[in-house]
Amino acid sequence: MPGVTPYIAFKGNCRQAIEFYKEALGAELLYAGTYGDSPMAEMGPADAIMHATIKVGDTHIMMCDDLRPEGASGPSNISLALGVSDTAKARQYFDGLSDGGKVTMPLDKTFWAEAFGMLTDKFGINWMVNCDAPHSADKTAAA
Repeated sequence: MPGVTPYIAFKGNCRQAIEFYKEALGAELLYAGTYGDSPMAEMGPADAIMHATIKVGDTHIMMCDDLRPEGASGPSNISLALGVSDTAKARQYFDGLSDGGKVTMPLDKTFWAEAFGMLTDKFGINWMVNCDAPHSADKTAAA
């Protein structure tokens, strides 16, 4: 069964939100990567958060800075991130969720995933479907 994780987009203040949740909720920062550390460096300030994960109790919350002019506004700044390990399943879920909805980023290979796409379903819920790229150890074992 795939896992679903909340994903919150912030309007340039993700780093401050992380610190706030650490203080207010005792959150643990598991990962934070910036646009400057990625192949997408041209998309915004180098120190803006491209992706971060915090842990609150047994729950993970993912987050980022959405630097698009239309991004991270109003109640649509939270998405559900669906993680799978099979590209065929990623396609099945993506196609199913997009039926009657609006695809905002087609499901495709990225520098971090075998398949990643974003959509808003017919009920107005934002989804991210992600199928992780095989780890380098997996690639070595397959060779």
